[in-house]
Amino acid sequence: MNTLSYKTISANKATVTKEWVVVDAADQIVGRLASKVAKMLRGKHKPNFTPHVDCGDNVIIVNADKVRLTGNKWDDRQFFYHSGYPGGRHDLSPAQLFAKSPERLVERAVKGMLPKNRLGRKILKNMFVYAGAEHDQEAQKPKKIDLNKIK
Repeated sequence: MNTLSYKTISANKATVTKEWVVVDAADQIVGRLASKVAKMLRGKHKPNFTPHVDCGDNVIIVNADKVRLTGNKWDDRQFFYHSGYPGGRHDLSPAQLFAKSPERLVERAVKGMLPKNRLGRKILKNMFVYAGAEHDQEAQKPKKIDLNKIK
């Protein structure tokens, strides 16, 4: 076997092929949805995955207002924000965040599963979340995928 003929292919910005996909979040559990979407945004489902390159797909999530949380997480879990000033801590439950904006609950879950660096912030911009069934990216001709078939 000639091992010199086998080269490891490293993707770069010019060789990456990005697709547009639509994910329906209706009756999906937030954490499981977020982990599969994060894998698609990162490009880990592709054979030419390269960790330091944005080689993932552009993901459109619709029906974010129909997601579910299991157990008592709607009220028991707490998110907190801090303004940077003394006494500037603000606590929110997922129910309060969902009432303000259902998209932000899904965005926060996916953001937590991406790398915490420049690449992670760039990858997060490839995700578009909508509360209803309609989205603005019809011109890109996205294909609809079923998350239950993705491992």
